[in-house]
Amino acid sequence: MSPLPPDPEIVGLYITSCASGTAAGSAVGTAIRGLKPNSVSTIERRLAAIGWNCSQRGMPLDRRDRAIATVMAGTRNTHAAPPRQKEAILPEDLVAKLETLDRGTLPGLRDRAMLLIGFAGGLRRSEITGLDLGRDQTEDSSGWIEIFDKGVLVTLRGKTGWREVEIGRGSSDATCPVAAVETWIKFAKLAKGPLFHRVTGGGKDVGPDRLNDQEVARLVKMTALAAGVRGDLPEIERGLKFAGHSLRAGLASSAEVHERYVQQQLGHASAEMTRRYQRRRDRFRVNLARASGL
Repeated sequence: MSPLPPDPEIVGLYITSCASGTAAGSAVGTAIRGLKPNSVSTIERRLAAIGWNCSQRGMPLDRRDRAIATVMAGTRNTHAAPPRQKEAILPEDLVAKLETLDRGTLPGLRDRAMLLIGFAGGLRRSEITGLDLGRDQTEDSSGWIEIFDKGVLVTLRGKTGWREVEIGRGSSDATCPVAAVETWIKFAKLAKGPLFHRVTGGGKDVGPDRLNDQEVARLVKMTALAAGVRGDLPEIERGLKFAGHSLRAGLASSAEVHERYVQQQLGHASAEMTRRYQRRRDRFRVNLARASGL
């Protein structure tokens, strides 16, 4: 038997059921005790899965249909929660985090390089671990680096296409992202392939595999806890405050340059997106109420 084409009205009823916590497909929509409403992100993920399944069967689902679009708009307005922003890693936090890493070990040298290049470049965690030492060296690469006298040029394949990120040398070797990358490459004896590898043999050998991007999030959390960043909070809550995006947010919040340069570095299509990353922006510097005479 051939499957029927997707009915937008049935999909709309399913969305309503997920949002209300009632039994999906129930004729009367009777609530099931203990069944919690799904979050907006969960509903959107399920709707995307339904759309993918329909397209695979040659019967695309029109998500712009009124029966679906109207219900989703109402669900977002009613149930969407404000985004939970991760804590920004500011320069003083980063310096404290670096002090928790052992410069005499390969893992310590690698982790220092990842934190510094991630912060200075405003890179996503997948962009950090996806870097190669040169162009077209691996199939799973997100980009590559080129080291010059004045800094590192990072070429990245991002959401909006290819972009270049310039990372200049720092004022001190202890916090210079370029020096950290050069030191890691030298002692890890890297010549080609991924920039950041797994370290094996009790921290003495550089393995052949590329580091997983989850390790960046782990590193940011681990060093934040070790350095006592946000020590005013309980340890469990502190761990939830930090992630890979904390590095990007830290650069956006602390760089004392025009906003357009930060936007370009982060690869954002709009200034509004960049402002979402600025945790300590002076929000009331321009007071229109007072300027209008109130």
